[in-house]
Amino acid sequence: MQDFIRLFFNLEVMAQTLPLLMQGLWMTVRLCAAVIALGLVGGLFLALGALSHRRWLRWPAFAVIDFLRALPPLVLLIFIYSGLPFAGLAISPFAAVAVAFFLNNSAYYAEIYRAGIQSVPAGQTEAARACGLTAGQTLAHVVLPQAVRNVLPDLLSNTVEVVKLTSLASVVSLAELLYSANMARSLTYNASPLVLAALVYLVLLWPLVRLVSRYQRRLAA
Repeated sequence: MQDFIRLFFNLEVMAQTLPLLMQGLWMTVRLCAAVIALGLVGGLFLALGALSHRRWLRWPAFAVIDFLRALPPLVLLIFIYSGLPFAGLAISPFAAVAVAFFLNNSAYYAEIYRAGIQSVPAGQTEAARACGLTAGQTLAHVVLPQAVRNVLPDLLSNTVEVVKLTSLASVVSLAELLYSANMARSLTYNASPLVLAALVYLVLLWPLVRLVSRYQRRLAA
Protein backbone atom coordinates (compact mmCIF):
# COMPACT_ATOMS: atom_id res chain seq x y z
CA MET A 1 0.00 0.00 0.00
CA GLN A 2 2.79 2.41 0.84
CA ASP A 3 4.51 1.60 -2.46
CA PHE A 4 1.26 2.31 -4.31
CA ILE A 5 0.87 5.69 -2.59
CA ARG A 6 4.51 6.53 -3.25
CA LEU A 7 4.08 5.77 -6.97
CA PHE A 8 0.73 7.46 -7.60
CA PHE A 9 0.10 9.97 -4.81
CA ASN A 10 3.53 11.31 -3.95
CA LEU A 11 2.82 14.85 -2.75
CA GLU A 12 6.46 15.86 -2.94
CA VAL A 13 6.68 14.86 -6.61
CA MET A 14 3.38 16.61 -7.32
CA ALA A 15 4.67 19.82 -5.75
CA GLN A 16 7.90 19.64 -7.72
CA THR A 17 6.17 19.09 -11.07
CA LEU A 18 3.25 21.48 -10.51
CA PRO A 19 4.94 24.46 -12.28
CA LEU A 20 5.53 22.33 -15.38
CA LEU A 21 1.92 21.17 -15.36
CA MET A 22 0.68 24.74 -14.99
CA GLN A 23 2.60 25.67 -18.12
CA GLY A 24 0.90 22.77 -19.86
CA LEU A 25 -2.47 23.88 -18.51
CA TRP A 26 -1.94 27.36 -19.96
CA MET A 27 -1.25 25.80 -23.36
CA THR A 28 -4.40 23.70 -23.00
CA VAL A 29 -6.47 26.82 -22.18
CA ARG A 30 -5.08 28.66 -25.21
CA LEU A 31 -5.78 25.69 -27.44
CA CYS A 32 -9.33 25.29 -26.12
CA ALA A 33 -10.06 28.99 -26.62
CA ALA A 34 -8.92 28.82 -30.23
CA VAL A 35 -10.65 25.55 -31.10
CA ILE A 36 -13.96 26.37 -29.40
CA ALA A 37 -14.20 29.87 -30.88
CA LEU A 38 -13.33 28.69 -34.39
CA GLY A 39 -15.56 25.64 -34.06
CA LEU A 40 -18.60 27.67 -33.02
CA VAL A 41 -18.20 30.04 -35.96
CA GLY A 42 -17.37 27.32 -38.48
CA GLY A 43 -20.23 25.16 -37.22
CA LEU A 44 -22.70 28.00 -37.66
CA PHE A 45 -21.68 28.55 -41.28
CA LEU A 46 -21.89 24.83 -42.00
CA ALA A 47 -25.33 24.63 -40.37
CA LEU A 48 -26.61 27.57 -42.40
CA GLY A 49 -25.24 25.94 -45.54
CA ALA A 50 -26.94 22.64 -44.70
CA LEU A 51 -30.25 24.47 -44.16
CA SER A 52 -29.97 26.52 -47.33
CA HIS A 53 -32.68 26.20 -50.00
CA ARG A 54 -29.94 26.24 -52.64
CA ARG A 55 -29.00 22.68 -53.52
CA TRP A 56 -25.50 23.64 -54.68
CA LEU A 57 -24.83 24.95 -51.17
CA ARG A 58 -26.80 22.43 -49.12
CA TRP A 59 -25.30 19.19 -50.46
CA PRO A 60 -21.63 20.24 -50.17
CA ALA A 61 -22.30 21.36 -46.58
CA PHE A 62 -23.83 17.97 -45.75
CA ALA A 63 -20.91 16.21 -47.42
CA VAL A 64 -18.36 18.19 -45.41
CA ILE A 65 -20.23 17.58 -42.14
CA ASP A 66 -20.53 13.83 -42.74
CA PHE A 67 -16.91 13.52 -43.83
CA LEU A 68 -15.53 15.36 -40.81
CA ARG A 69 -17.74 13.47 -38.37
CA ALA A 70 -16.73 10.12 -39.86
CA LEU A 71 -12.99 10.87 -39.85
CA PRO A 72 -11.29 10.15 -36.50
CA PRO A 73 -9.80 13.39 -35.09
CA LEU A 74 -6.48 11.70 -34.39
CA VAL A 75 -6.18 10.61 -38.03
CA LEU A 76 -6.98 14.14 -39.16
CA LEU A 77 -4.42 15.58 -36.76
CA ILE A 78 -1.62 13.26 -37.89
CA PHE A 79 -2.46 13.90 -41.54
CA ILE A 80 -2.25 17.68 -41.10
CA TYR A 81 0.90 17.59 -38.99
CA SER A 82 2.81 14.80 -40.71
CA GLY A 83 1.22 14.58 -44.15
CA LEU A 84 1.05 18.18 -45.28
CA PRO A 85 4.84 18.73 -45.01
CA PHE A 86 5.20 16.35 -47.97
CA ALA A 87 3.26 18.95 -49.97
CA GLY A 88 5.50 21.74 -48.67
CA LEU A 89 3.00 22.95 -46.04
CA ALA A 90 4.79 22.42 -42.73
CA ILE A 91 3.01 24.06 -39.80
CA SER A 92 3.65 24.28 -36.07
CA PRO A 93 2.17 21.71 -33.66
CA PHE A 94 -0.19 24.32 -32.19
CA ALA A 95 -1.50 25.32 -35.63
CA ALA A 96 -1.87 21.67 -36.68
CA VAL A 97 -3.89 20.81 -33.57
CA ALA A 98 -6.00 23.97 -33.85
CA VAL A 99 -6.84 23.34 -37.50
CA ALA A 100 -7.55 19.62 -37.03
CA PHE A 101 -9.80 20.07 -34.02
CA PHE A 102 -11.46 23.14 -35.56
CA LEU A 103 -12.47 21.06 -38.58
CA ASN A 104 -13.61 18.14 -36.45
CA ASN A 105 -15.65 20.17 -34.00
CA SER A 106 -17.18 22.45 -36.62
CA ALA A 107 -19.05 19.41 -37.93
CA TYR A 108 -20.45 18.53 -34.50
CA TYR A 109 -21.34 22.12 -33.68
CA ALA A 110 -23.02 22.35 -37.09
CA GLU A 111 -25.36 19.46 -36.32
CA ILE A 112 -26.22 20.98 -32.95
CA TYR A 113 -26.93 24.38 -34.52
CA ARG A 114 -29.03 22.75 -37.25
CA ALA A 115 -31.16 20.94 -34.68
CA GLY A 116 -31.60 24.17 -32.73
CA ILE A 117 -32.60 26.22 -35.78
CA GLN A 118 -35.07 23.57 -36.91
CA SER A 119 -36.62 23.54 -33.42
CA VAL A 120 -37.71 27.18 -33.79
CA PRO A 121 -41.29 27.29 -35.16
CA ALA A 122 -41.57 28.59 -38.72
CA GLY A 123 -44.15 31.09 -37.51
CA GLN A 124 -41.41 32.98 -35.66
CA THR A 125 -39.59 33.62 -38.93
CA GLU A 126 -42.78 34.55 -40.76
CA ALA A 127 -43.78 36.99 -38.02
CA ALA A 128 -40.35 38.62 -38.01
CA ARG A 129 -40.37 39.05 -41.78
CA ALA A 130 -43.91 40.46 -41.61
CA CYS A 131 -42.61 43.08 -39.16
CA GLY A 132 -40.12 44.25 -41.76
CA LEU A 133 -36.97 42.47 -40.62
CA THR A 134 -34.56 41.27 -43.28
CA ALA A 135 -33.54 37.62 -43.53
CA GLY A 136 -30.24 38.39 -41.78
CA GLN A 137 -31.92 40.37 -39.01
CA THR A 138 -34.49 37.60 -38.50
CA LEU A 139 -31.74 35.03 -38.19
CA ALA A 140 -29.59 37.10 -35.82
CA HIS A 141 -32.29 38.54 -33.57
CA VAL A 142 -35.12 36.00 -33.64
CA VAL A 143 -34.06 32.54 -34.77
CA LEU A 144 -30.51 32.12 -33.44
CA PRO A 145 -31.19 33.30 -29.84
CA GLN A 146 -34.02 30.78 -29.51
CA ALA A 147 -32.07 28.05 -31.29
CA VAL A 148 -29.02 28.45 -29.04
CA ARG A 149 -31.19 28.39 -25.92
CA ASN A 150 -32.88 25.19 -27.07
CA VAL A 151 -29.60 23.35 -27.68
CA LEU A 152 -27.43 24.99 -25.03
CA PRO A 153 -26.92 21.73 -23.07
CA ASP A 154 -25.67 20.05 -26.26
CA LEU A 155 -23.35 22.96 -27.02
CA LEU A 156 -21.92 22.77 -23.51
CA SER A 157 -21.57 18.99 -23.69
CA ASN A 158 -19.67 19.26 -26.95
CA THR A 159 -17.45 21.94 -25.41
CA VAL A 160 -16.56 19.52 -22.62
CA GLU A 161 -15.60 16.98 -25.28
CA VAL A 162 -13.41 19.60 -26.97
CA VAL A 163 -11.46 20.15 -23.74
CA LYS A 164 -10.92 16.40 -23.35
CA LEU A 165 -10.00 16.12 -27.02
CA THR A 166 -7.06 18.48 -26.57
CA SER A 167 -5.21 15.72 -24.73
CA LEU A 168 -4.60 14.15 -28.15
CA ALA A 169 -2.28 17.07 -28.91
CA SER A 170 0.43 15.26 -26.98
CA VAL A 171 0.78 12.97 -30.03
CA VAL A 172 2.43 15.83 -31.98
CA SER A 173 4.54 16.89 -28.97
CA LEU A 174 2.51 19.99 -28.18
CA ALA A 175 3.32 20.87 -24.58
CA GLU A 176 -0.25 20.84 -23.27
CA LEU A 177 -1.32 19.44 -19.91
CA LEU A 178 -1.09 15.71 -20.65
CA TYR A 179 2.22 16.04 -22.52
CA SER A 180 3.69 18.05 -19.65
CA ALA A 181 2.48 15.46 -17.13
CA ASN A 182 4.00 12.65 -19.16
CA MET A 183 7.30 14.53 -19.39
CA ALA A 184 7.25 15.01 -15.62
CA ARG A 185 6.58 11.29 -15.19
CA SER A 186 9.61 10.49 -17.34
CA LEU A 187 11.82 12.83 -15.33
CA THR A 188 10.68 11.68 -11.90
CA TYR A 189 10.06 7.97 -12.67
CA ASN A 190 6.78 8.42 -10.83
CA ALA A 191 3.13 8.37 -11.97
CA SER A 192 2.03 11.10 -9.56
CA PRO A 193 2.21 13.87 -12.24
CA LEU A 194 -0.30 11.93 -14.34
CA VAL A 195 -2.62 11.66 -11.35
CA LEU A 196 -2.22 15.40 -10.77
CA ALA A 197 -3.06 16.11 -14.41
CA ALA A 198 -6.20 13.97 -14.08
CA LEU A 199 -7.19 15.97 -11.00
CA VAL A 200 -6.68 19.23 -12.89
CA TYR A 201 -8.93 18.00 -15.70
CA LEU A 202 -11.51 16.96 -13.10
CA VAL A 203 -11.46 20.37 -11.41
CA LEU A 204 -11.84 22.09 -14.78
CA LEU A 205 -14.60 19.93 -16.21
CA TRP A 206 -16.65 18.80 -13.22
CA PRO A 207 -18.42 22.19 -12.73
CA LEU A 208 -19.24 22.34 -16.44
CA VAL A 209 -20.60 18.78 -16.41
CA ARG A 210 -22.78 19.62 -13.41
CA LEU A 211 -23.98 22.78 -15.15
CA VAL A 212 -25.02 20.77 -18.20
CA SER A 213 -26.89 18.24 -16.06
CA ARG A 214 -28.66 20.97 -14.12
CA TYR A 215 -29.69 22.78 -17.29
CA GLN A 216 -30.98 19.55 -18.84
CA ARG A 217 -33.13 18.91 -15.78
CA ARG A 218 -34.53 22.43 -15.97
CA LEU A 219 -35.46 21.96 -19.62
CA ALA A 220 -37.07 18.61 -18.84
CA ALA A 221 -39.14 20.19 -16.07
